[in-house]
Amino acid sequence: MTPQTPSADAPLAQPMAIQKPMNVVIRTLLKTPGIAGGVGKRLITLHVVGRKSGRHIDVPVAYTVHGDSILVGTPFAWGRNLRTGEPLEVTYKGKRRTADVLVAKDETDVVALLDVMCRDNHQFAKFNKVGLDGSGNPQPDDMRRAWEHGARVFKLTLR
Repeated sequence: MTPQTPSADAPLAQPMAIQKPMNVVIRTLLKTPGIAGGVGKRLITLHVVGRKSGRHIDVPVAYTVHGDSILVGTPFAWGRNLRTGEPLEVTYKGKRRTADVLVAKDETDVVALLDVMCRDNHQFAKFNKVGLDGSGNPQPDDMRRAWEHGARVFKLTLR
């Protein structure tokens, strides 16, 4: 089975109407010493460069620490700019760092890593429309549907 490109169907996760102004505020907080540690417990800023446009976008996203890696998941188009083996600049806990990237895009890997992220961060699960049972276990069908709608997970290793 291959993932479907979400052309006619909207992705399950949808940006909030006030996402752009909120991102400006969040990015500022994530760069502010003393505040970044608190806000940055669940958020990291990715400094993404468009592969075709060359445009720089700073994207604050939820993350989960998993072993020696930081997991970030998204169904949104900016994720297509990240490639395995191509370093990425991130702001993590108030400090700009370089991270090595490993892109998970096949169904088995994405579902397994979404499972880790959803168990760790129930807000991430809710935003991505992944239901949780009474024990906090993510619904496998919801994670599979997120993958079908373009969700990818990125394993970042900070240098």
